[in-house]
Amino acid sequence: MTISVLTIFPELFDGIRKAPIIRRLQEAGTLTLQLVDIKDFAGGSFRHIDDSPYGGGAGMILRFPPLLAALEHAKGMTPEIPAHTVILTPAGHPFRQADAHRLGQEEHLILICGHYEGMDARINEYAQEQISIGDYVLSGGEVPAMVLIDSITRLAEGALRKESTEDESFENGLLEYPQYTRPAVYDGKAVPEVLLSGNHEAIRRWREEQSRELTQKNRPDLWKS
Repeated sequence: MTISVLTIFPELFDGIRKAPIIRRLQEAGTLTLQLVDIKDFAGGSFRHIDDSPYGGGAGMILRFPPLLAALEHAKGMTPEIPAHTVILTPAGHPFRQADAHRLGQEEHLILICGHYEGMDARINEYAQEQISIGDYVLSGGEVPAMVLIDSITRLAEGALRKESTEDESFENGLLEYPQYTRPAVYDGKAVPEVLLSGNHEAIRRWREEQSRELTQKNRPDLWKS
């Protein structure tokens, strides 16, 4: 899988490129993570990437020409593979675990990170979808892009043991049950007895009940759906 990120701040991705799972996948040849600096396609000595919006208003907008040129460059990196382009924006549909599974099947995923007050809306016609990671505002699309990259790549074959991802939150519509480890008692706080019983069926039932209760309490929206 190839993931290309269009951004005006490629240096923000230095950390995630060194993350264990992503580094392991890249070394195995199953993932290629490419950073495309939108500024490189602005032209001119000042690399003019933004401008004030037509109709007035505060802030600056990423210009259409460098965005489109950067996108075409990213697509040209794998001309034989169709690219699936995603714009990270508060106006997009909410990112869900099902989206991580779906996008992980793409051979070439392109993520476009907005900044400032947004980007020229004409670029929307060149993307297959728009995604939001939550109902709040960030300085740009770089953090959402990292969220998608982390969520998608950890599902890739060879990233983690399969059983590590099967019982996680959102995989079955519920939040994951509480987890504990040694020591069994510390500072007067004890691990639930059932987890020490060795009775696998009782443990399974306890975890299932805990998942239901936690979901009802913390995420009633998930429970209702």
